[in-house]
Amino acid sequence: DESTASLSIVIAEMTDFSGFEIDLNKYQKVAINPFTTEALSADQIAAVKNNIEVCRDAIVFFTACGSASGYGGHTGGAFDTVPEVVLLDAFFRACPDKFVPILFDEAGHRVATQYLFSVLDGKLPAKELKRYRVGHANLPGHPELHCTPGVKFSSGRLGHMWPFVNGVAMANPTKISICLGSDGSQQEGDDYEAAILAVAQDLPVKLIIDDNDVTIAGHPSKYLKGYDVAKKLEGQGMKVTVVAGEGLEALYPAMRNCMVHSGPYAVVIRRKMCPGIEGVEGQCGGHDAIAVAKAVTYLTNKGHTAAVQWLEGDAKKAEKDPQAGDYLGTKGSKVGANRALFGECVVKILESMSLEERKSKVMVIDSDLEGSTGLKVIHQKCPDVFVQSGIMERGNFSAAAGFGMEKGKVGVFSTFAAFLEMCVSEITMARLNYANVLCHFSHSGVDDMADNTCHFGINNFFADNGLDEHHPSQLYWPADFHQLEQCMNTIFWDEGIRFLFTTRSKLPAIQAEDGSELFGGSYKWTKGKDDVVRKGSKGYVVSFGDALYRALDAVERLRAEGHDVGLINKSHLNAVDEETMKLIGGTSMCLVVESLGRKTGLGIRFGTWLLERGFAPKYGYIGVTKEGSGGLFEHAYHQGYDSKSIQTKVKSML
Repeated sequence: DESTASLSIVIAEMTDFSGFEIDLNKYQKVAINPFTTEALSADQIAAVKNNIEVCRDAIVFFTACGSASGYGGHTGGAFDTVPEVVLLDAFFRACPDKFVPILFDEAGHRVATQYLFSVLDGKLPAKELKRYRVGHANLPGHPELHCTPGVKFSSGRLGHMWPFVNGVAMANPTKISICLGSDGSQQEGDDYEAAILAVAQDLPVKLIIDDNDVTIAGHPSKYLKGYDVAKKLEGQGMKVTVVAGEGLEALYPAMRNCMVHSGPYAVVIRRKMCPGIEGVEGQCGGHDAIAVAKAVTYLTNKGHTAAVQWLEGDAKKAEKDPQAGDYLGTKGSKVGANRALFGECVVKILESMSLEERKSKVMVIDSDLEGSTGLKVIHQKCPDVFVQSGIMERGNFSAAAGFGMEKGKVGVFSTFAAFLEMCVSEITMARLNYANVLCHFSHSGVDDMADNTCHFGINNFFADNGLDEHHPSQLYWPADFHQLEQCMNTIFWDEGIRFLFTTRSKLPAIQAEDGSELFGGSYKWTKGKDDVVRKGSKGYVVSFGDALYRALDAVERLRAEGHDVGLINKSHLNAVDEETMKLIGGTSMCLVVESLGRKTGLGIRFGTWLLERGFAPKYGYIGVTKEGSGGLFEHAYHQGYDSKSIQTKVKSML
């Protein structure tokens, strides 16, 4: 009704810019009608340039807060796209009836844009930006609907948004729908299909693409020779304009022509990454959160003294796991990054072979994540077998599988576990062709995942979807760095598809009851065998991955209280160890604890395995059930697989 409408207007205008060290009051709410304004006036140019500076300074500041606090983030993409975003904001304001007023972005790591405009739109207090990516701050590493006030969509994974925006355009045929893109996201196969559909249906979809020739692991112009965003889109029949992005005299006419054109249109904006940021411009490192020192230099040159003081002071007060350093069963243990160790293990195997032999038998292919998934050391030490490819997980996996089709050859493929879901169909085809592939899916589970829900690697069991008559697909998740090394040496030359899972976080060495490293020394890892970490007469907790050391702490504390509970490490996830079944079956309870999805993980299987063998202990399972809370260690507590939650569950079952 009329009173509600008035109230909503008041709320929208109640912007709170206090407590934020960049003055956002300087942002001018410019309205520009691209359908009637052929050229910008001097006043409009001055206002747009002012807004660009305000936004870029703000983005540098609060993404640097992520660096200072240890939660990380991404500066470059959001910083780059400010000129076009400021113009789009002006278009939306002038012509609300002409646009779906949402800045859909297929590169969700550029979420700083969404958060900044949530503040400028009065939906979020500006001071909250300084908690960028902090746990429970509702500012995760990708935009997620219903998580952050003012955010209007969930980006999903890189390169997934454009097909969705096509549907938005179909639902709003009289309005223009915008999709911000990038030369990285455009490498994904989804975008090829989206272009074909947009052209075939003559959809009013406008692609505004930041072509900065930078992705995480390099420059597409070097590692994907022949790849050209504009030519790719033109090849699908789209109207395309290529323009330099750092001058309004070229950018505005290109943007205007795009909007005036009746059908699908792409503006490909070429610029260096992080233009104007000393020491970062044009560098791959600009993709990530800007280093505090670089931000301080930039902000000092801009006169933002208060922002500099915050970065060098309060911004460094990061949250820490309240139980850090006090986990029983791993206290004082060495820690290791299994995702990095994977690559080191591969290098050792390759270096034991002659150059000719390894070139004929092994191919390692990357999907622009070599620094994150452990492949970088392979690239450096064994470049002869390494293929630096782009953000094309499906195609890269299939290439690895095709290489491994012949007996005695193996294709090595690696990416984040969240992207396993994208490769399921290709995995099936590889299995039908009896291909030999070693797949490393890092960032499994949810631990340390500030990128949040769309980057959760929780459906890893999707990989185990073949028929019994095919080569069995084996799923492995080693407990610590000792076990990973033994696992790798054992499975590297196995036939079929092997899936090795690691976490983003570092894991501590698991200790035996006497304090020694359980999986070090004379320990021998064996396929199909579970590890009895602690024996118990009353029941068992079954766990793996980063949940294991948390479960070990819980078990130790329960035992200290008189509850004789044991712990099983299940590093071979989809193999049934008959001895373990008998051991657990002879007790009164079994609890599976995992950082995989509760609907698709080990928990929905393990109870069936017990029942099939005539065992019926009281059964329960803990897994991931909620959207992310942002942050790093916070996810374990948020999902309820922290030590205290495990203890509470076990006590209720006993």
